[in-house]
Amino acid sequence: MCHVYVRADRLSAALISDHEYPHRVAHTLLNKILEQFTSKVPPSAWAGDPNSVAFPGLEKFLSDYQDPRSADSLTKIQDELDETKIILHNTLQAVLERGEKLDDLVVKSEQLSVQSKAFYKTARKTNSCCSIL
Repeated sequence: MCHVYVRADRLSAALISDHEYPHRVAHTLLNKILEQFTSKVPPSAWAGDPNSVAFPGLEKFLSDYQDPRSADSLTKIQDELDETKIILHNTLQAVLERGEKLDDLVVKSEQLSVQSKAFYKTARKTNSCCSIL
């Protein structure tokens, strides 16, 4: 993937990355590089041979932005939000499954209550017809 940023003063920067590298982070990097470049290198040096222009800050930018998640706080927050959504989804799923299990226990408890009442009535009838003398 090739990202290019051209400013109004005709100063430009290009960045080549794989398809997984976030577009927003790439353009943020290009913008920061151009801002620092214009603050450190005078415009008169731009017109000369591009190979003669030294910009030592470039190496730091490239090393800092190797991992877009650590370099960009918004990307990091988005990744954390995605992880949180997955955890929340799994938790809700577990709660729903637990709710279904509780519903099953309630039904079984009601059935057991009905059966115990029937057993009590039957036992009472049986005991009422037989008396101990």
